[in-house]
Amino acid sequence: MSKRRVVPALVLVLAAGAVRAEAGSALFYLELQAVAAYARRAEKIVYFSQSRLDAMQKPSLGFDALLRLSGRTADRGVVALQARLAYDADRPSRVELQVYNAYLKYKAGLADVWIGHDRPALGLSAALDSHAELLMPLAMRGVGFDRDWGVGLSRELSWGSAGLSLTTGSGMPLRLAGNYLAAARVSRGVLNRDNFALGASAAFGRTLDVMGTHILSSEARPFRCLSLDATYFWRRIENRVEAVTGTDRDASLFALFWRGSLRFLEEDRLRLEFQPTYLRRGAERGWEFATGATFQATAHLSLRVMAVRDGIGNDGRIVVQAYYYRAL
Repeated sequence: MSKRRVVPALVLVLAAGAVRAEAGSALFYLELQAVAAYARRAEKIVYFSQSRLDAMQKPSLGFDALLRLSGRTADRGVVALQARLAYDADRPSRVELQVYNAYLKYKAGLADVWIGHDRPALGLSAALDSHAELLMPLAMRGVGFDRDWGVGLSRELSWGSAGLSLTTGSGMPLRLAGNYLAAARVSRGVLNRDNFALGASAAFGRTLDVMGTHILSSEARPFRCLSLDATYFWRRIENRVEAVTGTDRDASLFALFWRGSLRFLEEDRLRLEFQPTYLRRGAERGWEFATGATFQATAHLSLRVMAVRDGIGNDGRIVVQAYYYRAL
């Protein structure tokens, strides 16, 4: 395990101990997942859902810890740390440390302020948590970052929300080599109340070429984009759409994403999804079509299956996952 990845998380935990919490509460969850896939091009079983370099999804054991910081009359903030030890056949140790949430969030009155490893204020991923899912949003296709190291502001408003972030532009690993990413997002609509949300984002900076915990190139290159996203719920149907245009590492960038979901059974225990994604980055372009199903077998166990046809890589996969998440 790299000390550069472990130290920031430990610093956050120590910082939490320095914050006086008079009535705080702690939550701790165990996370366990088994993942296997049949890769058509390789004609064999592999133990990852996306690619061998990507962080999601792999057989893993992890935890999700939350500490609420309370004052005399109200909550003052939260400390979060979520991490996994995942199986990685390419490493000599066969183990990869994956840090997802690792932040201190403080309610400053005008806005919530976070520092650490959290979501940049960019695109649909800023409001959609996909860390356990098989179907991935555009941030997991290299269009921005699902999580990044830095600082951010967010505020919930009566008509929607707004957020700003300044992060390293290195994703899961923490690296500083002239790289940064500034982003802002504003959304209209409160999803739980209005059943819809419309978002607009902008970002610019110099980012590293990263996949999962692997830095493919340590040279910071220009990144800038504009993003529009929408989420709409109607009865048992969910729709999520995002369109992105800009430049990435001196190449033109355009991406289009749609995920349609249909929920069945009591308590929506069965969900069927279809997700086409179009990506054009320089000379690389093509469609990916994915379809999946999630069955909530128990309160703690989710069973998922996904079939993918990747037009860019001329490959296909059938993936199965058992995901266990329980409070201890």
